[in-house]
Amino acid sequence: MNTWMRHVLALLLGCLIMLPAQAALDAKVIRQLVDDDSDQKLAAIATLVQVGTPEAARVLQALGSDALYATDARVWLKADDKVYDATTGAEITPAPEDVDTVSINNRVRGALDSALSGFKLTDPDPAARLAAAQSLQGDVSAVMIPALTAALKKETDSKVKPVLEQLLAQANLKNPDVKARLAAVEDLSHSNSPNARGLLLTRLDPANEPDAKVRAAAQSSIAAIDSRLAWISALANVFSGLSLGSILLLAALGLAITYGVMGVINMAHGELLMVGAYSAYVVQGIFRAHFPGAQDWYLVAAVPVAFCAAAAVGMLMERTVIRWLYGRPLETLLATWGISLVLIQAARALFGAQNVEVSNPSWMSGGIELLPSLILPWNRVVILGFALSVLALMWAIMQKTRLGLFVRAVTQNRAMAGCVGVPTRRVDTLAFGLGAGIAGLGGLALSQIANVGPDMGQGYIVDSFLVVVLGGVGQLAGAVWAALGLGIVTKLLEGWAGAVIAKIIVLAIIIVFIQRRPQGLFALKGRVVD
Repeated sequence: MNTWMRHVLALLLGCLIMLPAQAALDAKVIRQLVDDDSDQKLAAIATLVQVGTPEAARVLQALGSDALYATDARVWLKADDKVYDATTGAEITPAPEDVDTVSINNRVRGALDSALSGFKLTDPDPAARLAAAQSLQGDVSAVMIPALTAALKKETDSKVKPVLEQLLAQANLKNPDVKARLAAVEDLSHSNSPNARGLLLTRLDPANEPDAKVRAAAQSSIAAIDSRLAWISALANVFSGLSLGSILLLAALGLAITYGVMGVINMAHGELLMVGAYSAYVVQGIFRAHFPGAQDWYLVAAVPVAFCAAAAVGMLMERTVIRWLYGRPLETLLATWGISLVLIQAARALFGAQNVEVSNPSWMSGGIELLPSLILPWNRVVILGFALSVLALMWAIMQKTRLGLFVRAVTQNRAMAGCVGVPTRRVDTLAFGLGAGIAGLGGLALSQIANVGPDMGQGYIVDSFLVVVLGGVGQLAGAVWAALGLGIVTKLLEGWAGAVIAKIIVLAIIIVFIQRRPQGLFALKGRVVD
């Protein structure tokens, strides 16, 4: 070929590339869209989906927004206040008159919505493709099989590809080909989605699935999905149990100190949780009023506030009431119960009887998606980490500081500790303040997953005592194992028997355990003087 001919061809090819990609659509297909027969409309929609061009998408969008019109001579659409021929895409001037809007029924509209979502499966943005694929999960028709197949071949994103594979299998459940339906059933057997299970259930009805082999395969696939969903549910319950256990741990750590050091049954300990939760509410209000740009960090600032507020209330309780009742457990129990009522009424007077709103910071919103049916909320993950951090700090205080040494000495033998110079009275006050402050941190954590109100602490006081008794009085390690174990067992039993029956079973287990091992999981070493 001559050089000049090559140059001419290259120039023509360049011009073709620069021309706008606007190809005429099949006039017969466009005419099908205005046919009174819904089956004809559905066939036309399927064809335009396979075409997959922007012009085809514009026609379908016009059909869905009642902007597609028909005359005896042509079909046209309105977009951006202009009129275009639906077949060629050319602008029409002047606009035709005496035209009828092309109407569609719900059946056609459902297929049309799926088709329009299918056009977004080729969007350059992976997030847009994922959103389009997820929007099709509820109801994807066989019309989408060509578009899904093409999109799956091109897809490289690891998050979008599994969703497309499941969508294609769902669409093939409605394929006229028996082999395609059987393959789709086999593909869905690997799914962890309850939606896939629901689709397979429809295949068990002979009215929906005439082929016996497909029905048998659907039954096997449902069993496989049920088995995986059971494991996923168990894992979710274990995580929920760990989350509940972390709250119980924060509540019980303080109680383990006060009960272990002084033997005081503090019925107002739940209200110390409430003090910590309301501290978070107050700090949140301050940040909203004075530091709106730093609103996401109010929870960090509320940590020392919650600890100090609850510790101050605890030390005031010890100094004014509890100090005069040592050695009189019944009077102490009644007195602290009365203090709890006073604190509840004080909260109602200051903040009202209704629950108050304590919001999660933005960095605690959302969750970690391990599986489609297993999402770990960030607020619970953060609370679990926070509880472990408080536990580590508590261990350091008890094992590495002078105060911790004194507390351990008083716990094991108060009289002997006093004889060697330990200021037992001061240790009582500081230990009570430390235990109350940790309870305040528990309330701060609880404010992120539960309602904050005057009565919020009442539901945790009994469980906190159960943790202390089960773990061993004054034992941090026992409190950890008892709190996490109690939380996990409670959540697993709730999934099986319901919340009320689960509580009864847990209480019965603890009673039997204490009968067999009165000292709890971990017994104190040394001589303990009551």
